[in-house]
Amino acid sequence: MPIESGSCASARQAKQKRKSHSLSIRRTNSSEQERAGLQRDMLEGQDSKLPSSVRNTLLELFGQIEREFENLYIENLELRREIDTLNERLAAEGQTIDGAELSKGQLKTKASHSTSQLSQKLKTTYKASTSKIVSSFKTTTSRAICQLVKEYVGHRDGIWDVSVAKTQPVVLGTASADHTALLWSIETGKCLAKYVGHVGSVNSIKFHPTEQVALTASGDQTAHIWRYIVQLPTPQPTADCNQISGEDEVEVSDKDEPDGDGDGSSDCPTVRGPLTSLKSHQGVVIAADWLVGGKQAVTASWDRTANLYDVETSELVHSLTGHDQELTHCCTHPTQRLVVTSSRDTTFRLWDFRDPSIHSVNVFQGHTDTVTSAVFTVGDNVVSGSDDRTVKVWDLKNMRSPIATIRTDSAVNRINVCVGQRIIALPHDNRQVRLFDMSGVRLARLPRSNRQGHRRMVCCSAWCEDHPICNLFTCGFDRQAIGWNINIPALLQEK
Repeated sequence: MPIESGSCASARQAKQKRKSHSLSIRRTNSSEQERAGLQRDMLEGQDSKLPSSVRNTLLELFGQIEREFENLYIENLELRREIDTLNERLAAEGQTIDGAELSKGQLKTKASHSTSQLSQKLKTTYKASTSKIVSSFKTTTSRAICQLVKEYVGHRDGIWDVSVAKTQPVVLGTASADHTALLWSIETGKCLAKYVGHVGSVNSIKFHPTEQVALTASGDQTAHIWRYIVQLPTPQPTADCNQISGEDEVEVSDKDEPDGDGDGSSDCPTVRGPLTSLKSHQGVVIAADWLVGGKQAVTASWDRTANLYDVETSELVHSLTGHDQELTHCCTHPTQRLVVTSSRDTTFRLWDFRDPSIHSVNVFQGHTDTVTSAVFTVGDNVVSGSDDRTVKVWDLKNMRSPIATIRTDSAVNRINVCVGQRIIALPHDNRQVRLFDMSGVRLARLPRSNRQGHRRMVCCSAWCEDHPICNLFTCGFDRQAIGWNINIPALLQEK
């Protein structure tokens, strides 16, 4: 009778162990499934304030999570058994190879190499399983409805900035590289007024908090304050737009752009000059904003400074220096005398003018590339966006590290925050616009297809949460602004 070698015997014993262990796993799984069913029945029998549809969705989701981790646990056990079997085989081979024992160092090295390979396989399996779980969360929670309502076409070059008036009549303003700023009827998409006072690209537009006055910043090294008078047209019935989920997308070509030859602004009233011109900068004025109350304005320039002006006299009140490179944006607090400036030097700075005798400054360092914008939110928070593809939420009381970080796949341009719903709109270089909450959870992605959405880089976003038709506006290099209706379910808002 032939005698089995040590390696064959150990292999057969390991195989028998696997069979018995597999049987125990199946028994365990069946008991776990029975236990999960009992828990589900108990949960369904309990009183709950959640709607039944929401509750069923949650139960289904948690059941899916449990199944994923159960599969992962089984694969983990099988891999551990393979490691044990391999170690036994290596130990047996170490006693019989060429009739001589392997040294402990050689055996340890060989076992370590094989174990590392299996460990890498285990890590890969774990990542794949957890990715499935994360994907299931995304598909079940992102139910925001993003509907394109109106397109505003009339500029002859890219649009840098978009803003909504804070007083009646509520109009939309756009600032363009074609040297003009246009005012639009939100409901009809008709151009109501054109400002042609600048001789360079108009880089930003902001409306006065209480008057029909606009503030524009330009590449001609000035900022202009100008008055407008508009009469809203009678709204026409709006064509029924398709409701598209925030996750839908169809690739389009960069060449698909609105026809710029049909200038929708050619027949609208023209404002040719400013009430006041602010002229203290030595470089491009990239942004401007009103301080609370509207009696002062702040400008940001490529000359590395921000200037604070008295609106009535046009006099320079403060020159804010300290940034090492060109400024990219400035923003004011809605209720306090605070200003935040962002720069290509990877920082943004908070300037405090609440005490008239002094002004303090705090420097925020958390990005690795140009900070494209920083804006105030409710309370003591600031949100910053950067070319390093991140958006960070900061607490002004503790500026050492952000309280939330959003990582994306493209550079982030001028962001805007919906104060009431605490939603951040992120316009990207890659033509995407994504919506996140203040804790960094993605809520939606605006649709982009051959029929709707931006076809080139999206430069800016602006919320108008009180408007019944459009509550979000975006603009980009495709020479158009777009009005959207964003419907975020209450369950997601409360998160």
